[in-house]
Order: sequence, then structure tokens, then C-alpha cells
Amino acid sequence: MRHIWALSARGRRPEHSNFSDTSHRRGALRVLASGVVDARSRLAPKTEDPVTPLFDMVGMALSGDPVMLRGMAATLGSFSIRLLVALVILAATLWLAGRLGKLAERALSRLPGHHQQADQTLAIFVSTLVKYVVIAIGLVAVLQQLGVQATSVLAVLGAASLAIGLALQGTLGNVAAGVMILLLRPYRAGDRVELNGRQGKVVGMDLFNTKLLDYDGLTLYLPNGKVFGDMIVNISQAGRRRIEIVFGVDYEDDLNVALATLTHLAESDPRVLKQPAPWAKVTAMGDSSVNVTLRCWATPDDWMDTRFDLTKQAKEALEARGLSFPYPHQVVVDRADVRPQAQRTG
Repeated sequence: MRHIWALSARGRRPEHSNFSDTSHRRGALRVLASGVVDARSRLAPKTEDPVTPLFDMVGMALSGDPVMLRGMAATLGSFSIRLLVALVILAATLWLAGRLGKLAERALSRLPGHHQQADQTLAIFVSTLVKYVVIAIGLVAVLQQLGVQATSVLAVLGAASLAIGLALQGTLGNVAAGVMILLLRPYRAGDRVELNGRQGKVVGMDLFNTKLLDYDGLTLYLPNGKVFGDMIVNISQAGRRRIEIVFGVDYEDDLNVALATLTHLAESDPRVLKQPAPWAKVTAMGDSSVNVTLRCWATPDDWMDTRFDLTKQAKEALEARGLSFPYPHQVVVDRADVRPQAQRTG
């Protein structure tokens, strides 16, 4: 403060001068600005602060002193160089992020078997993730170039990320499950699956949901978190599905005729696979019929229609061979007729 008062004393003019004179006011501002800058340089710690040079330049501009103006020019030049370097780093970061993102997407697109919508979704996700990681690293470098402490910025971003993660816990869980599904590929678009107890065809996938078209014609959007946490049955993966039909024939009928008829019927259907070969066997002895089972295989796409058609054709073929399908029946005994008979025999 003594230094400021000394500078103020040196800048005083005779008392008889008019204080409202413009030159006198400029001199007073020059002295005051010079004192502020000098005091700031003595008292302020020597830290890298991007705001401090701005105060210095304001003080120098107010002073109007040629020496201070030259200092302001030097400070402005130094800050301009740092700003230019920061802009160059930012431009290089954006270019590198776009380049690496495209390379990642192209690399995933060239993987064997890449022809599904899920694979394209995974490629886009990885590409976007690479871009954001590179941009985040570049922004930290830009802030450090401008003199901003990156540790404090990262701490704030970390706290904000934690708060957002807690608020969007369910959504982020679906995203994580979606990434795992895209990586492990338990099913793909077009597969017939059973998810959460519902069967249907997968018609779409993204990071949040799996789009399923069930056999009732309903479109189901299943959250990936629930899908990945439950049992997944892929019907299409094996390329075949078993058909099993049970018929009950009369005890008096010829079982060999029934077995031969069912086997020939399955072998004659072009939708039934040759391997494993169809077969018909006697599988149970019922209360009023002998159970005969026809077992064959078809593709998942033909499974339902083939099963329904074979059921109808088998009934017609067995009836044409003279076989019958007995109805369950019960023997009703009149107790009034039984008692006299019991007394006579006793």
C-alpha cells in the first residue's frame, strides 16, 4: 500500500490545477492501475491462472503507460499463442476422433458373418464410444493448455457422472445388457426364440430393447436387462425342431399297420427332414387305447404348419386303414342290480 501511495504522490499535480481536467483524470487512472498491477504482482501467488492475465491487461489498458501497454501486448501475445495451440489441439482431436471412429466401424463391418442388423448396431456403438473417448482426452489437453486445472474439472465430471448413473440405473443396465447381447450374440434378427416365456421371431434389436413378433401377431418390446437376466431359448440356432404327435388306437387294432402308416406319412411330406429319420413307436398303454407316437423333424419356419398338417393327415390315413380312435369310456354299475345277485350267490 505504501508503494501505491508513493506512486500516487509522484503523480500529483499542484493544488491550483483543475482536478476535473481530462489529463489529470487520465494521470490518476494511470497511477491507480499501475499500483493495482504492482500490488497484484507482489501479493498474488505465482500460479497458472488463465483469468489473471485478463486482469493484467485491463489494468494496463487503464493506465495508458507505454511500458504497461508493451507489457499488455506481451501478455496478450503469450495468451494468443496458448489459445492458438489449444485450437490446434481441438481441431486435431476432432479429426482424430472421426478417423478412429470410422476405422473401428469399418473393422467391425469386416468381421466374418457381419450381415445382421445387430452387428451394424454394435459397430455404430463402438465407433461412437471411440469418438467420445478421444474427444474427452483432447478436451483435457485443451484445458491444460489454457491453464485450467484438469483435476478439478475431472472431479466435477466424475461427480456428475455418478449422479446421472444413479438416476438412470435401469436404463444403463439395459444398455449394458444390450452390449453383452450384441457381443455374445445368443440370437440375431430373424431368429425364432423364446424370451421371458414368449415365443416369436426377432425382428429388431438395439441397445435398449429386443423387438419380438410373437405368434399372435403382437410386437413385443422386451428390455434387454430382463432378456439377458433370464433363460434364452434359440429355436432357430440348431436349424431344426422336433414334431411329436400322439395318437390313441383301439386295443383290437393292428399296431404294425398303425406304425407303418404314420412312418410312411411323415416320410412322404417334403417338409419333414430326412435326418434324423422319422419314426413311430408304441409309447404307452392307456385306459381305453394304445398310445402311438409319431416323431419327426422340420425346420423352425415349417414346424407349426407341418405339425398341424400331419395331425389331420394321420387321422385320415389311419381311418382309411380301418383303425379306430376309441373314446374314453366308463362302466356304470347299478348297485340295485348287484345286491340281489350277491344274495343269490351267497
